[in-house]
Amino acid sequence: MGIDKQSDMAADLQIGPTTSGMVRIYIAGDGVDLPLDFDPEEAEEIAAELIAAAEAARAISKPAPAKPRRK
Repeated sequence: MGIDKQSDMAADLQIGPTTSGMVRIYIAGDGVDLPLDFDPEEAEEIAAELIAAAEAARAISKPAPAKPRRK
């Protein structure tokens, strides 16, 4: 499955700090139990990538401005 393919799979996502000073992204779903730990700097890089992807997706989903009609 590629990044641009739609999926029917559902999963829960939790994000939070661990007691060891890491940031955990925890994904749980049908047959999936995946804890991913990142140091705070890596987590900030991931957050920046998420924001950039959200901005790009927003730009794709917005309709193009209407062109002015010529008389």
